[in-house]
Amino acid sequence: MPKLDSKGKQVDVDLSNCDREPIHILGHVQSFGCLLAVSSDWIVVHASTNCAEMLGLDPEEAIGKPFADFFSPGSIHDLRTRIQALAYQTGCARMFGYEVFEDGRYYNVSMHRSDQFLVFEFEKTTLSSADQDDTGLVQALIGRVQRHDSVEMASEEAARAIQALTGMDRVMVYRFDEDGTGTVIAEVLKGRGEPYLGLRYPASDVPKQARELYKKNLLRIISDVNSETYPILPKIGPSGDPLDLSLSVSRAVSPIHLEYLRNMGVQASMSVSIMRRDKLWGLFACHHHMPRNLDYKTRSTIELFAQLFNYELAQIEMAQEFNDLDTAQILHDKLMSQISGGVTLLDIFNSFSDEIRSVIPFDGVVVYSGGKFKASGMTPTEEEFMGLARFLNTTKGSQVYATDNLASRYEAADSFEDRAVGLLALPISRKPRDYLVFFRRELAQTVTWAGNPEKPVELGPHGARLTPRKSFAAWKEVVHGKCASWRESELRAAETLRVTLIEVVLKLSDEAEADRKKAEQAQELLIAELNHRVRNILTLIQGLISQGQGKQSSIEEYSSVLDKRIHALARAHDQLTQKEWSWVPLKSLIQTEIKAFQSEKSERLLIEGEDIALSPTAFTTLALVMHELVTNSAKYGALSVPDGSVQLKIGRLPDGSCHIAWRDCDGPPVSAPKRKGFGTTIIERSIPFELRGEADVRYKVTGFEADFVLPAPHVQEYDAMTFTETAVQDDIDPTDITLSGEVLVLEDNMIIAMDASDMLSELGAKTVHTANSTNDALQILEHRDITFALLDVKLGTELSLKVAKKCAARNIPTILATGYEGNATMTEAFPQTLVIRKPYTVEHIRKAAAKCFKG
Repeated sequence: MPKLDSKGKQVDVDLSNCDREPIHILGHVQSFGCLLAVSSDWIVVHASTNCAEMLGLDPEEAIGKPFADFFSPGSIHDLRTRIQALAYQTGCARMFGYEVFEDGRYYNVSMHRSDQFLVFEFEKTTLSSADQDDTGLVQALIGRVQRHDSVEMASEEAARAIQALTGMDRVMVYRFDEDGTGTVIAEVLKGRGEPYLGLRYPASDVPKQARELYKKNLLRIISDVNSETYPILPKIGPSGDPLDLSLSVSRAVSPIHLEYLRNMGVQASMSVSIMRRDKLWGLFACHHHMPRNLDYKTRSTIELFAQLFNYELAQIEMAQEFNDLDTAQILHDKLMSQISGGVTLLDIFNSFSDEIRSVIPFDGVVVYSGGKFKASGMTPTEEEFMGLARFLNTTKGSQVYATDNLASRYEAADSFEDRAVGLLALPISRKPRDYLVFFRRELAQTVTWAGNPEKPVELGPHGARLTPRKSFAAWKEVVHGKCASWRESELRAAETLRVTLIEVVLKLSDEAEADRKKAEQAQELLIAELNHRVRNILTLIQGLISQGQGKQSSIEEYSSVLDKRIHALARAHDQLTQKEWSWVPLKSLIQTEIKAFQSEKSERLLIEGEDIALSPTAFTTLALVMHELVTNSAKYGALSVPDGSVQLKIGRLPDGSCHIAWRDCDGPPVSAPKRKGFGTTIIERSIPFELRGEADVRYKVTGFEADFVLPAPHVQEYDAMTFTETAVQDDIDPTDITLSGEVLVLEDNMIIAMDASDMLSELGAKTVHTANSTNDALQILEHRDITFALLDVKLGTELSLKVAKKCAARNIPTILATGYEGNATMTEAFPQTLVIRKPYTVEHIRKAAAKCFKG
């Protein structure tokens, strides 16, 4: 029944809670997998009811009992070892074709953390763990994607690859727009079926909560929309909350979504997230007309392909962004070449408008400068524009202003909607406000919707909420009163053009001349520094990706390591620019720079004069300037020849400022550069622009010379006592211990060995030696002075017993690490040592080491 108000009039149903309703059934799993959740001490807390069918394990009897009651010691050890890798990541650890019960039955196993629990998912398989490498196939498919330089063509190739990997009837690439709607930009369809390519779907089709889950769990699969689901026992855990299955691949989905798929004639589906800059860019959406279960190996291969596609997508979009910047720069250069002394924007209006149109399409353009009006094309009249200019004066004057629906913000726009409905305004002065404004006429946008996005709510089988549409016939919405939206590339070009035109207009007065010079310097410095830093960052990220490939055993580990490295770089950059920095000695900065870049030539840079301390702002500026000075001298100046040297004199001036003199001596003849690059710009303009200081650069035949003056607020007297480094005292428990010297880690899992190495270094170890076999460990003990050892009990097919005995004979404090349940059976032959169980943390090692040294 429709919802009626008190007067019997039909009203819209309130959808405010739609996005907050559960999208996934947290308490059920699909039939292709079963699930166990265990607590930190490996007690079974939750189990799905199909465990009896798949594992031969009665869930009601298992709950509350130790994990070791049902699984072999070897299985427990292997599971513990694998979950150790989860200590520093949020994804899943996996085991393919694993013989869990040592009885010839193989399972694919997925493990992840859910709050305080570990969740294990088991899927039956006939494959052994030896036949699982599809890296070559993925590389070949990605290679086909790399042949394309547009998002649409790359997406179509990716859809073909996903179909080849899955055998699904339909594979779509679904891209989200800024307003939350989504569009099918690529589609591969096998057999009969209505094509969805080009259709747009309302934002409500993928609610906000579902999008958040898609960002956490990158692959979701429904093997059969009609298959039975199995509840989790018990429904509520010890904390009073249900088990969170957000990262569980076998979890059941909402019946609303299942109904949605049935209405489309879909029996099986899979969706894979496409991420861009940590945001959900879109989805690979796969449909099949029959039930279809993709095994764990195939799903992992698809996840690997999707991860690599994310990087290819980023490269394509970044290349497009750089192309847009290059186009804007070409326009900037052409405009500047037309400008001469005394020429105003009005004088060159006709010539430059055609140039701009190739970068920013428009139907009409108006320039209003110095109280004068000039128009071309479809625009408001001068009288209409004067009212519009008063409206534009209320917007921010330091940036472009754009709208595709002017009447929604400025009511008087109705008077000229037959000529223009949208605008892009560039403020090109300060006082009075002058503008260059581009106008666009109304575009009767024909949008092909997959169903009416404004369709009223229906009463469906699940209550008064959005029911999946019963028909997917295209519905056309004609948008009136709007122009074609202004693209990001057009806005960036407009911003670059705005800065350029300000330079021209500000020639009209002395004050404007000063502002123009400042804007020009700021723009040149910004463009040069941005270009330099972006290229460095891209090169660095490329190096990280290249060096990281092939060094991890799974895509999850590779993605995690890469993600952490990039975040570490970001944190280092943030720390470098924080204003809370203390003052820094100038000589220390200079010496660090010359040693870092030309350590063998450091004695040829002679520093004279008193040392001073720099403010944090001056430190960051001088660090960049000194780097460029040293770099240029090493390439072209005195430091590029054996007998050359550099004299650097530092002195305080009477007004408290600091004078720095740089002189290249006995170097090759130099000449001024024909084109000023990034380094020259930094040297000449950083100190004047950033510190309001002075910079005088001279290219003499006898050698390069430079004089800099740092204003008094950025310098102070250097006090050696003030800058003495003091050790940070940790507030630790008296029973804790600090390691020293060289230590040994014996572990056959690379990730765990790396983690353990980091932990021991954190506890004070000077050098950490890692080995993955007893022979390697014995060699280290033979040739190094080891003061402490951390040994994994079982290394593949061998025990670390020989190493433990060697350590005992040399009285080396030793800790054993094991994933086995209980210690007696596996460690009774070992010398008297302490044992910690996997997964362990730095605190576990700290306390065990303290007991070792005390004992």
